[in-house]
Amino acid sequence: MLTRGFLCIFVSNFMMYTTILLIQCPDQKGIISDVTSFVYEHKGNIVYIDQYVDRENAAFFMRLEAELDEEQFPYKTFTQAFADGPAKKFSINWSHQPKSYKPKMAVFVSKYDHCLYDLLGRYKAGELAVDIPFILSNHQDLAPVASAFDIPFYHVPVTANTKEAATQKHIELLANHQADFIVLARYMQIIPPALINLYKSKIINIHHSFLPAFPGAKPYHSAFERGVKIIGATSHYVTEELDAGPIIEQGVAQVSHNHSVAQLIAKGRDLEKMVLANAVKNHVAKKVLVYGNKTVVFT
Repeated sequence: MLTRGFLCIFVSNFMMYTTILLIQCPDQKGIISDVTSFVYEHKGNIVYIDQYVDRENAAFFMRLEAELDEEQFPYKTFTQAFADGPAKKFSINWSHQPKSYKPKMAVFVSKYDHCLYDLLGRYKAGELAVDIPFILSNHQDLAPVASAFDIPFYHVPVTANTKEAATQKHIELLANHQADFIVLARYMQIIPPALINLYKSKIINIHHSFLPAFPGAKPYHSAFERGVKIIGATSHYVTEELDAGPIIEQGVAQVSHNHSVAQLIAKGRDLEKMVLANAVKNHVAKKVLVYGNKTVVFT
């Protein structure tokens, strides 16, 4: 009897799926009622729902997770019915993803390894629900790291004379590996428009939060000379305007006159790792809606 009961539960769970919906549209009456009624009418169970209204711009945002029966209401049928129903009625700009799906995350790096090691450690520990098809760099230095984690590594040098060819190689690799999004784990090259346009709101960058006050190669040295009292890190989506894309996550730490340049750099790297990891987690879980040059990040 115990065995039969276990098998029955297993089969029932196997037939269920959870979908994530991200919704953005003009604010109007009845959106929440219609969307939740749609799920209920199709024998679904809402396990998470959150919404936000930007009253200044009369814009509505919502994130919803719903459990449905694959046998009674297959995923493709669900998405088509939603497109023909609430999405059409309210002019909804929406996206969807099965909660079980693991997006493919390509990682671009240069020579700094702290963010790369942190992401790979979280990936191996099961903390990041992604697949990593490859790591790409404009230098050879971190090839051993990729090898240690058994992930393909591609070296694509970028110079003034090879930028166009390098971009085409990037696009080719991303297409061949069917990458869903890109993480710049301290990739010290400007991303060209051709790649940005292909992966709009799908390229995540990390940098210190001193911009634009302390730009350049040694921001912590400049900050030290000014006697800053906080340091920070910012993760954002990449746009054609350098380091000015929609912000996903930020973090700060208190510092004082007692901190040396080396200590500022160490604290900054810790912040960069944490902030980038949190930004990636939110992106993977479909908790981020891009709105103009801002984001709505659901909890």
